[in-house]
This record gives sequence, structure tokens and C-alpha cells, in this order.
Amino acid sequence: MKIYEIDGKRYRLPNDLTNFQLKMYVHLINWKWAHLSQEPGFYKRIPYDALLPDELKSQSFPLYRPIKEKFLNHQQKFPFKSHKFLGHMASSQAACVNLFLPLLKDPNIAVMILGKVKTDIKKIATDFLDTGFRIEFWDEPDNLLNDHTNVSGTDADIAIAYYDYQGNLNLWLIEHKLTETEFTTCGGFKSPGRASLHACAPASAILDNRNLCYYHSGCNFRYWDITLGDASPFNANRIREYNECPFMGGMNQLWRNQLLATSLESSTSLRWPYKKGIFFCGIPSWKQFLKTFNFGISKIDWIQ
Repeated sequence: MKIYEIDGKRYRLPNDLTNFQLKMYVHLINWKWAHLSQEPGFYKRIPYDALLPDELKSQSFPLYRPIKEKFLNHQQKFPFKSHKFLGHMASSQAACVNLFLPLLKDPNIAVMILGKVKTDIKKIATDFLDTGFRIEFWDEPDNLLNDHTNVSGTDADIAIAYYDYQGNLNLWLIEHKLTETEFTTCGGFKSPGRASLHACAPASAILDNRNLCYYHSGCNFRYWDITLGDASPFNANRIREYNECPFMGGMNQLWRNQLLATSLESSTSLRWPYKKGIFFCGIPSWKQFLKTFNFGISKIDWIQ
């Protein structure tokens, strides 16, 4: 913990913050002090001003009050885990819910506003999912990536089902970040189960022998099968140019989410009748995101 003195105020914050993170934390803490509490929360017995005290966390703050009931009811219909730091003022899960659920309470308003970003939306498909949306969406029970367990797996922060102007039913998957500096890094690379035969470099070696990837041979995840399949939006020749697997670092989660969208679009299951699966992402770092275009992705969109 580090104490920052800004405009005559003292803020108890994490040690290493980017300039953007610092500005966002200070903004959110000032709002918390003005509207909720000036008491800190604690992590490992250390006080942090961006954390809410236990009394407020137990009331589901910082969720926006008018959508709290809708959030909890949705969690009953489609069980999902609240993030460990949902009680953090910079919680990306809370930010996502606070942004989208107020809009989705009225499908017509949702179309008017979201249509400015996703221009092919004609109507929210309220007859699918939970009146057209699902938080922490994954393809239950099909598990097309074969990576979902009780504790991990690929999902999207929110999914929105909608009809386009041609009458097609589509699914919009959104990964939402607030202050994070990257999208999750490769768990396989860091896994204690990874053996010496699991080589992450060069990328060309993995393309020629998928078993070199721990995700593939150690976990039986379908990431590389889909990446190199006929429906893949990825350009294998561009991937081959990398000295190491391009999905080891902060692009790993984007890769997996795009594979989920591709799999849903390609699925013949009646559970996933979507003509298109579209993946959007928030952009915490242009430097990381621009790497995406080097892979020749053709189906990924973005929100800034």
C-alpha cells in the first residue's frame, strides 16, 4: 500500500498504478467518500480507500441501486460467481453491470443507445437468455472450448442476444475492462502441470505440433483446433511469424473469447441458433490491442 497526496487529500492505494489507473481510482474514491462512506475496506488487514467496508459490500455496493434486484434475480436464474473484488470501486464486473443493465431494463431504450455502437441491432431478442442478456456468459452445457470447470473457463462478461435488420438472431459477447492494464495472461504457461515438452516458442512449432501447448495436450482444450479450423478468424501465417506464442501474454483472454464466439457461430446445436457470434472488447491498452490486428482477425470489433 502506498499513500498518495493529491489536491490536499491522502489516498491509500496499491503501490504501482499507471497514470490512467491513478486518475480513475481517485475519481471513484472521491465519489465513494461523497456518497457512500469515508471508511476504507481491508485486504490482508491493510486498508485501501478504493475498497468498500464489509457493511457496504454485504449490501452489494457498488452496484447501482435501481438494478440491484435485477442483478440478484438474474444470478438466481443463471448462477455465476460474483468477482472476488466486486466490492472494489474499480470492479470491472460492477462497472459492466452498472453500464448495461439499466439500458436492458427497457429493450427499446437499449436499442436506441447500443445501436449507436452496434449498428446492426434492430431489436433485443428478449425471448432468449434472460430477456435478451446473460452475465458471465458461457456455452453451458456444451462447453465447446472444453475448458469450463467449477473454478475456471472462458466466458464473456455479458452476452446480448439481438435481431439484426435482416431478421437474423445474433449473439454479442462483450468483455468489459475498467482499469486493468491487460486481458488475462496464459494460465497454461504458468501452470505447475506444464512439463518440459510444452514449448511456447517459436509459434511456428506449435502450429506444426499442437501438443507442444499445455492447453492442448495437458488439458485437452480445443483452442488450437478452433484457431486452425476452417471457421477460424485467425491468420495462421501471421501467427507463424512470432518468436513465441502470441497468446501467452495479455492477449490470451481476447483469443479465447474470440474462439468462443467463433464456436457458437459454427455450432449446429439448437441451443445456439445464432447466425453470428460477435465479440467486442473494452480497450485498456492500445499497445496490447493493436497486436490483435497482426493475427489477421476479421471478426473482432471494439468499444473504446
